[in-house]
Amino acid sequence: MTDRRRKPAEQREQAKAARQATSLNPGFGQDLPVLEHAEEIAEAVRQHPVVVICGETGSGKSTQLPKLMLELGRGVDGAIAHTQPRRIAARSLATRVAEECDTRVGEGVGYRVRFSDRTSPGTRVKLLTDGMLLAETQSDADLADYDTIIIDEAHERSLNIDFLLGYLKRLLPRRPELRVIITSATIDPQRFAHHFDDAPVIEVSGRTYPVETRYRPLAAQSEDERERSLRQGVLDAVDELAREGRGDVLVFLPGEREIRQCAEALRKHHSAWTEVLPLFGRLSAAEQQRVFAPHAGRRIVLATNVAETSLTVPGIRYVVDSGLARISRYSYRTKVQRLPVEPIAQSSADQRAGRCGREGPGVCIRLYEQDDYEARPRFTDPEILRTNLASVILQMKHLRLGAIEQFPFVEPPDPRYVRDGLKLLDELGALDRRQNLSRLGRQLARLPIDPRLARILLAGNREGALTEMLVLAAALSIQDPRERPMDSREAADAAQSTWQDRQSDFAGLLRLWRDYREQAQHLSRRKLQAWCHTHFLSHVRMREWADVHGQLHGLVRGMGLAENAEPAKAVAIHRALLTGFLSNIARREDGSEYRGARDLKLAIHPGSGVVKKRPRWIVAAELVETRRVFARTVAEVRPEWIEPLARHLLKRRVHSPWWQADKGKVMGREELTLYGLPIVSGRKIDYAQVAPAEAREVFIRDGLLGEPPPQPPEFLSANQALVAELEALEAKTRRRDVVADLDALHAFYDEALPAEVVDGPSLQRWLDAGGDDRSLRLSREQLMARGVESTGVAYPDHLAISGVQLPLRYHFEPTASDDGVSVCIPIAALNALDPEPFEWLVPGLLEEKVITLIRALPKSLRRHFVPVPDFAQAVLEALPDREGSLESAVRGELRRMTGIDLPGDIWEAVSLPAHLSMHFIVLDEEGQTIASGRDLPALQRDLAGRATAQFAARTEPGFERTGITDWDFGDLPDQVAFDQGGITLQGYPALQVESEGLALRLLDSPERAETIHRAGVRQLLMKRFAQQARQLRRGLEGLDRMALLYRDVDGPDGLRRDLTAAVFDQVFLQQGVPRDRASWLTCCEAGREGLIEAGEQLRDRVSDILSRQEQVRRALKGNVSLGLIDSYQDIRHQLDGLIYPGFLLETPPERLADLPRYLEGLRRRVERLERDPSRDQAGLAVIQPHQQRLDETRERHARRAIRDPALEQVRWLIEEYRISLFAQELGTRERVSEKRLARAWEDVR
Repeated sequence: MTDRRRKPAEQREQAKAARQATSLNPGFGQDLPVLEHAEEIAEAVRQHPVVVICGETGSGKSTQLPKLMLELGRGVDGAIAHTQPRRIAARSLATRVAEECDTRVGEGVGYRVRFSDRTSPGTRVKLLTDGMLLAETQSDADLADYDTIIIDEAHERSLNIDFLLGYLKRLLPRRPELRVIITSATIDPQRFAHHFDDAPVIEVSGRTYPVETRYRPLAAQSEDERERSLRQGVLDAVDELAREGRGDVLVFLPGEREIRQCAEALRKHHSAWTEVLPLFGRLSAAEQQRVFAPHAGRRIVLATNVAETSLTVPGIRYVVDSGLARISRYSYRTKVQRLPVEPIAQSSADQRAGRCGREGPGVCIRLYEQDDYEARPRFTDPEILRTNLASVILQMKHLRLGAIEQFPFVEPPDPRYVRDGLKLLDELGALDRRQNLSRLGRQLARLPIDPRLARILLAGNREGALTEMLVLAAALSIQDPRERPMDSREAADAAQSTWQDRQSDFAGLLRLWRDYREQAQHLSRRKLQAWCHTHFLSHVRMREWADVHGQLHGLVRGMGLAENAEPAKAVAIHRALLTGFLSNIARREDGSEYRGARDLKLAIHPGSGVVKKRPRWIVAAELVETRRVFARTVAEVRPEWIEPLARHLLKRRVHSPWWQADKGKVMGREELTLYGLPIVSGRKIDYAQVAPAEAREVFIRDGLLGEPPPQPPEFLSANQALVAELEALEAKTRRRDVVADLDALHAFYDEALPAEVVDGPSLQRWLDAGGDDRSLRLSREQLMARGVESTGVAYPDHLAISGVQLPLRYHFEPTASDDGVSVCIPIAALNALDPEPFEWLVPGLLEEKVITLIRALPKSLRRHFVPVPDFAQAVLEALPDREGSLESAVRGELRRMTGIDLPGDIWEAVSLPAHLSMHFIVLDEEGQTIASGRDLPALQRDLAGRATAQFAARTEPGFERTGITDWDFGDLPDQVAFDQGGITLQGYPALQVESEGLALRLLDSPERAETIHRAGVRQLLMKRFAQQARQLRRGLEGLDRMALLYRDVDGPDGLRRDLTAAVFDQVFLQQGVPRDRASWLTCCEAGREGLIEAGEQLRDRVSDILSRQEQVRRALKGNVSLGLIDSYQDIRHQLDGLIYPGFLLETPPERLADLPRYLEGLRRRVERLERDPSRDQAGLAVIQPHQQRLDETRERHARRAIRDPALEQVRWLIEEYRISLFAQELGTRERVSEKRLARAWEDVR
């Protein structure tokens, strides 16, 4: 121990003389349990350096022990230090002891708490917080100012208490005359005795009465139900106790939320003469005081564990114990101070039960099992086992007390928590590489506040924001002065709204401080209290804030730090705050959820002013876990502020070097993360500055042998042109032996270039300095490995599809996405292209593709086509060029040559080598790639809207029109050609229905144009014959009844709409859709007279169809036996394929006439099903393969955008086949059989 922390002897003698001159007259008039043991205590203190005194609250330990020590003559050689866990207790106890010793506070008896000292040289009894006594060890290592130290309320086992007890254990051998008295509630006093070498334990508890314990466990349920069950359990327990007789009830609940819920339930449940009061730490002083006020009737107090030992609630005869408490626990893994609700320890349960045995016999009802109680731990974990140890470690290092692992704590802390404390100090910059205090750490240790708050003060000095940091550090070191009483929450929120800030709760605190200081300067003390009351502020806590601020102000001034005269900017304030709370940053992910350090999921606390804005990045003064992790006292920050403040913590990764041709440099990416959060993502750096050797490799590989810089040297331009020429030959012929490999070219440059050339600028410097350009030129002989021939016919540079000349690109790289041949498609032409012609690739690859298709056949089929190359050659000679699907054409030729019929989906699952499928590149109007892939229908689906818009933007001006009400626009050609970017595109004119009426549009797909034009002409006809259209929609008899039958298919409006449209199609468009005015007039004249009659006929037909489908649907209702499920599913599938929304327009008129017969067949099938299921199963076995093949083929055609009339023919043949199998007596439209169906399948693409 160094001498600098020991007071000089002369100073100690002067203090002793002052104490000797102070006369105190302690009186012992009260009948308190501790006084009954006065002589026993005195003797123990004379004989032992440490005495443990245990007793319940109210036994007089705190008030009488210092007086007993005075009676023993102590408090002269040194003062009597009497510690308290809380400042308010130290102040109030000093007042009480001073009164009983007939002296004034600050003279014979005084107190010293953080930032407040009411002592004098003659003070003999000094009340102080345990933290303050610890702080005194910095200037008085041996605590030589004291001859007696009373550690009061040691059972609370706070961090400071445990630290003090360890410190005193080391100190006592150096100071044998020192006496230490440890007071505790009746919670594990033997642990203290054992820590001090089996010190004597004296029990001084007062008289207690018997307590009957009853167990009324709650049912085990889900979390939500447990909350309801807890409320009901409390109500039931209170009802049970009400029958026991008079007396107040104390109910222990885990937290504020449960107290509010139970209070509301009890007030509704009990009569007006029962008073229900809450008691928890966040209540205002006035609300807490109501618990101790006299009252009539019964009182029910709902309390947290604050009422276990800290406060004695008078008049309690009954206790209801939920067995739960919210315990503060620090998670070393998530770095969050958690407040989980946990089962209490046995000692806490005993303390709770003891609350009802003070004034008479009591009853305690525990809302849990006795077995549960007996299985619980005996004692609650002390704070040192469940909190962050950074502050302790900082002070231990400052006091040079050695390693924390060797310090004699009552219970040694978990090594994981020690490591975590060291990590926090490292985060704050308090430690050097050897884990000793840094210069900054020594400054932090001089400030008696949380290390995080000390850190923001030092940062505030650097940022020019020390004035604001003093205010905020003081605010964060006290309990929030803003109150929110249970019965005035809305009023409190309104009164305090002026201090809410959408960007920063810290800014709100600064505004509150400024307002308070302004009021304090002009108002009297009483008026200031009234102002606080009006704004729901605790006057005591506001005064404490001001006291702490004043003391901090003095401390920083003593350290030579200067406050800023001008208000600091928000950026400076929040940068300073970040230094103390770097591990409390978070980034918003989805919705209101944030991801914090180490992947912690959290949310902004609902009481924060920032919660509605939901900024991208935040910093919080505190992270607390209750039902979830909440960030409290929050501000918006920017990630760029964090990097310079966290350089010592950032993890840096430099990666992904690449050649950036426009700069002529090798660039890389830099990633900076703080505790897993990306602070900098993908920032570009000059890679040659970091890794020149690696940069040179990239420069040669990707610069000299890849993409040249914007102004390449002459040698490089010549080399690149020669390479490009030879690589084009390689790509087309898919050979890798034309150009010398990259290794050889790399070696050429690597040998020719000096070592200092690592990128474009260094190359240019070398050339400017006289480097030999000729030594870097490649000859054709050096580049070309072997000769090759290529023809434009086999590997053309363009492909003509749908009248459009499309450029081709070739690439030979089997693992690349664009391996093979790629076709470049302007987006405006995308929708018009049929996928099938692209299956044929280019002539040079077609034979390989056909050979691959044949070889991919199952062996049982492939054996019919050997030798495969010969069959492939014969097929190619017979095939037309690019007509229809290549696969269909190959199947057809193989069938013609051998008679072997291959299934239509035989190659569906075959995965061809990538280069045997066309690769599509969709280009925008600037020639830049929008999307690419090998699935043209998928690209068309994904880009349909954009392609349509781009096509429309490129159409000939003046062609399109809107607001059309008659055919006054001449003739419409089938297609129109126009130019886009040097490529001729085809447009397809159509009359289109739009939200604002009819318009003449040029569309990009013939199929789409056909469908849209039909609907447009139909709409124009409806305008011309509007009266008849209205009559069809509204006047046809029986439509309402039909709509009811249609309700399960589509709404009533859908039926009227489709029926009207179908009538117009049948009457006007049966012979085709007009595309010129003459055809339009003919069409109008031909259908003028027959509309209503046709509508009535179609109505009758549709009515019949709907009635029959309703019969089938009714027949399908009810229970189905297991053996018939497949049949019922098949029937429903057929029914849904016949009757669906839009079927009136999509079903050809001639087939619409067949629907009643198909539906009657379905009805008869259902009717016969129960009678003869075996017959139905036989028919199902025949039809199901065809139906499944139809469904699969339709799906495949939809994916590939194929319109195949042959497939529709198969569909209706299958319907007829069903009639022949299940209702033969109804007859078929045409002859149908397995053989007929097989022939129809042959025509399907």
